[in-house]
Amino acid sequence: MSNKGILVVVSGFSGAGKGTLMKALMEKYENYALSISATTRSPREGEENGREYFFISEEEFKKKIEADELIEYAQYVNHYYGTPKEYVMKKMDEGKDVILEIEIQGALKVKEKYPETLLLFVMPPSAAELRNRLIGRGTETLEVIDARLKRASAEAEGMENYDYILVNDRIDECVEEMHRLIQAQHHRVSHNLEFIQQMKYELNQL
Repeated sequence: MSNKGILVVVSGFSGAGKGTLMKALMEKYENYALSISATTRSPREGEENGREYFFISEEEFKKKIEADELIEYAQYVNHYYGTPKEYVMKKMDEGKDVILEIEIQGALKVKEKYPETLLLFVMPPSAAELRNRLIGRGTETLEVIDARLKRASAEAEGMENYDYILVNDRIDECVEEMHRLIQAQHHRVSHNLEFIQQMKYELNQL
């Protein structure tokens, strides 16, 4: 069996609980690595280079694009964000399953470039529950919440392109479901072609 890690992309609506889910998964299981994005924006208070993000200059970022050193990238509000390829590949070679938490456009770019990628979409049990969770945070105005819900409505159009959906109702159950889906990928035929060829060769030698 192949010991190489799996590349997993997790997307979902704002308020669906992706961050909480990732944190719980990482705390419970050791075989995961969370991909760290590179960005051209300045660090916010309390952020460290190489922990939240790799903070680089726009010039450096553009060099990475030209050298094909990013798995995917996008531009938001005058800043670039992208996933460095070297970090992800290194972790996968170490046998870690690498998780990228990115939005739909980025997810589809990754799948196009790396068809073996597992795409998971995290959603709440209902739209009403999503709204309740956003209000329950108590950190945003109703205008911002409405904007997030409108964005969720637009994002919902891309959900059919994902491999699986995860309904985040109870966090502990959702973590287990996510772990099972990722581990099942390790047994896919396409992930074990070398092992299959080796088995065929050995059978022919008997």
